[in-house]
Amino acid sequence: MEMSERVKGIRGKLVVSCQALPEEPLHSSFIMGRMARAAYEGGACGIRANTGADIQEIKENVDLPIIGIVKKNFQDSAVYITPTMEEVEELVEVGTDIIAMDATGALRPGGVTLDAFFQEARARFPGQLWMADCSTLEEAVHADQIGFDFVGTTLVGYTPQSRGCHIEENDFELIRRILEQVKHPVIAEGNINTPQKARRVLELGCYSVVVGSIITRPQLITRAFTEEIGKLS
Repeated sequence: MEMSERVKGIRGKLVVSCQALPEEPLHSSFIMGRMARAAYEGGACGIRANTGADIQEIKENVDLPIIGIVKKNFQDSAVYITPTMEEVEELVEVGTDIIAMDATGALRPGGVTLDAFFQEARARFPGQLWMADCSTLEEAVHADQIGFDFVGTTLVGYTPQSRGCHIEENDFELIRRILEQVKHPVIAEGNINTPQKARRVLELGCYSVVVGSIITRPQLITRAFTEEIGKLS
């Protein structure tokens, strides 16, 4: 699908992930809306957000392209990022610019494959843009082949098949290999935790870069400081 001028606004720019899960201290659609506003004031050109409720609140605070997901756990599947059509419908209903989903080889709830699920989603919502959250080169290439509009590195290091992989290894070798082998725009995401790393992935040719925890999860930022200070004892 052709990108709108609105979505093209994230090209070469920073997208900030504003998410807080129910067990986290900042879990609140109101807080995520204000977090998005703060990100906008800092220069972010897009927001990644979780749930229709948060996205609605964010849209009340900023007029930026939104990459939307719904995280939901199921007992019969390891897939938790936009795992079923119910989550897709929730995101379409609130006007999400780009819907992201797990694009690994793991089966979705009910034993549904990625290919079957994505084919159904595209058929039902032909005007929607889609982002593949991948963890390996092979997954990225496959997502590109089946027609995702954006290929992301969101899950690198977070799946059994990518365990131990660090996205910045060998000057972002994985990202460089993905860029060589896919035709759709690549969005770098996942442990891009310094301004220098964000700049580098864009230099390498990524369409955009998503940064989350190091900006929007103060409990994790604080822990990095306290753990370093704890080494004194």
